[in-house]
Amino acid sequence: MPDQAHTILVVDDEPDLEALVRQRMRRDIRAGRYEFRFAHNGLEALQQIEEHPEIELVLTDINMPQMDGLTLLDNISKLEAELRSVVISAYGDMQNIRTAMNRGAFDFIIKPVDFSDLRLTIDRTVENLMAWRQALAAQNQLVLIQNELQVAAEMQSSILPITFPKQDTYELFASMVPAKEVGGDFYDFYEFEDGRLGVVVADVSGKGVPAALFMMVSRTLMKGASENFTSPAETLTQVNRLLTADNPNMMFVTLIYGIYDPKTQVLTYSNGGHNPILLVHRDRTTDVINPSDGIALGLVDDFEFIDHDLQLNANDLVLLYSDGVTEAEALDQEQFEMDRFRGIFHQTAYASAQAANDAVNDAVNVFTQGNEQSDDITCMTLFIQDN
Repeated sequence: MPDQAHTILVVDDEPDLEALVRQRMRRDIRAGRYEFRFAHNGLEALQQIEEHPEIELVLTDINMPQMDGLTLLDNISKLEAELRSVVISAYGDMQNIRTAMNRGAFDFIIKPVDFSDLRLTIDRTVENLMAWRQALAAQNQLVLIQNELQVAAEMQSSILPITFPKQDTYELFASMVPAKEVGGDFYDFYEFEDGRLGVVVADVSGKGVPAALFMMVSRTLMKGASENFTSPAETLTQVNRLLTADNPNMMFVTLIYGIYDPKTQVLTYSNGGHNPILLVHRDRTTDVINPSDGIALGLVDDFEFIDHDLQLNANDLVLLYSDGVTEAEALDQEQFEMDRFRGIFHQTAYASAQAANDAVNDAVNVFTQGNEQSDDITCMTLFIQDN
């Protein structure tokens, strides 16, 4: 029981009841568990409730002058106060007891009052009220958290690009669907003054707010490093050193970063423990480009990443994605996997980056059949224009 006494209002027109209650409940009163107030009818009870908002429990007789117990219960139900009511009635008066319960009474006591039973009933009623208050507080806290998550989701959404470059030589499109209100995936692109295009897709360990915060840090570091280093491998090496320098929770991020040069149609990229590249050719054949020489960033501070060159051709599609795509689960827990991912492009030739990107999301949605999403789904598509 809480340290503060619970205030109980006893409503009964019997003149000797107050003295009897104080005498029989004296130990609980002395121990500071309960404090009793008294009223002789419903009108007095309503006045007491108005003047003493600390009242938590009302013990009321049914038959009283001026305002009976049933009318009192009806009035209590209209109040905003958090109260529990227990009715006291003669044995056999089940019709009134039923009416009282329908009007919000939590429990009932039969006259003559058995004070052992009364004590148990009071304890049980107060415990119910405390549990209700805790549940209400938890609900309010949940609403607050949900509101904060909504703000965080809006902030996160606002930092991800929503417009993408579309040049004569290439076009880009990307999307991210978080599994929770906020996600750990991110994508970004950087347009350099010499006409080259930097592209990155990343997946932070974990979910929810911690992952989102680490995501924002990783994205900021990537953007800063991309401006200072011309090589994707050098960029990842620098970001990795910064992430491991202050990472007590051992969070990490897998990512792939590439720089496309439209003059040579070469994509130079470095893979930090991320998913392989899916390359789709003009004839709808596909290749999985999977160098296994990189690790996730944030774990080993002195790791040196390696650059790779990928020669592209007109009408090629380059897809960078998170494992939320290939590991999306159907209702029977079967995963989407790489064969289905490649199969999206075997029958249809997509003539734009957005069309290809949308096809991936549509295929995943059809496969999962409304199953709850367990991971962020991120996909970025680079389409090489036919000049």
